Amino acid sequence: MPGFFEPLTVGKLELPNRLVMAPMTRNRANDAGVISPAAAEYYAQRASAGLIITEATQISELGQGYVLTPGLHTDEQVAAWRPVTEAVHAQSGRIVAQLVHCGRIGHPSLYSDGAHPVGPSPIASGEQMFTPDGMLDHPTPREMTLDDIRGVVEDFVSGARNAIDAGFDGVELHAANGFLLHQFLADGCNRRTDGYGGSVEGRIRLTVEVVAAVAEAIGPERVGVRLSPGITFNGISESDPAESYTALVRALAPTPLAYLHVFEILTRDVTRLIRAAWPGVLILCAHPTPESFPGTPEIGAGALADGVADAVALAEMWLANPDLVARVRAGGPYNVADKATFYGGDHRGYTDYPTLEAARGGGTVAAAN
Repeated sequence: MPGFFEPLTVGKLELPNRLVMAPMTRNRANDAGVISPAAAEYYAQRASAGLIITEATQISELGQGYVLTPGLHTDEQVAAWRPVTEAVHAQSGRIVAQLVHCGRIGHPSLYSDGAHPVGPSPIASGEQMFTPDGMLDHPTPREMTLDDIRGVVEDFVSGARNAIDAGFDGVELHAANGFLLHQFLADGCNRRTDGYGGSVEGRIRLTVEVVAAVAEAIGPERVGVRLSPGITFNGISESDPAESYTALVRALAPTPLAYLHVFEILTRDVTRLIRAAWPGVLILCAHPTPESFPGTPEIGAGALADGVADAVALAEMWLANPDLVARVRAGGPYNVADKATFYGGDHRGYTDYPTLEAARGGGTVAAAN
């Protein structure tokens, strides 16, 4: 069975290890969706990861779901990401941009024209979003027309092209965590009766079309997809995740994508079904039981040994340990994440976590590979 420190080919990338940095929203962009200059240091510090997947990055203004999140749909946003990718590559790292449209997880206050959030059906999430004016309810979304759907596919393609222009090694399409593609997948919020709803084939259609369009635009070897079967985040409900995701993965399987990234929230049995249906690289954010969240290197090592994953994505551990690869090699110790600094703020809890070398009195920059 492969271990953390064995190389892995992902698309055209050669990963030196199988410890992947999971996408984590940090809310450190400005109001125009321009990533903070400090992001270059933040991501470069973690360049020893086999692969870095960035925080969710919106593909259009209407795709934004939270305050102070970055985009890849304006020239200014693209330009701001270039120093980030350059800094990671200078440390011999590999980095892909996670692209998202948040759909009904949004609010008119986020959009310059006060537009209304959209979704597959006019069903509200029942959740709220944080704003400078306090917590606001997600409104009932406007049901998307066929033109809207075609526009979203085009926006994902444009976002992917912008990502390559910004120097990213590829993209990850966010079809998880209750955002737009996931909203179409989930029968709890997709009540459409046209070709994008109803049957399993209808509900998976938009994700399949987005993946195909982006793969054609930038090459399938540069495209990954993130899924989260059965997650209830953002008001999502799915009556039969095993059926839906097996069908989706089988529909994606003929395209030689770089990888499939699964956020495991149900039992390991569901993960096994997806693994059996997917012939390519599978990155697993492993949580085989509710008590195993957040993930740890030990849980990840179990997933590799179990054969359900080719690589393991960790989140909080990377946030707090910029040199996580070195720490795993050494068997720890590990910094503890400061939850109060997860979202927003300055360098504190962002670029100031010490490396193992620094803790021992050496340098302060995480080693590359």
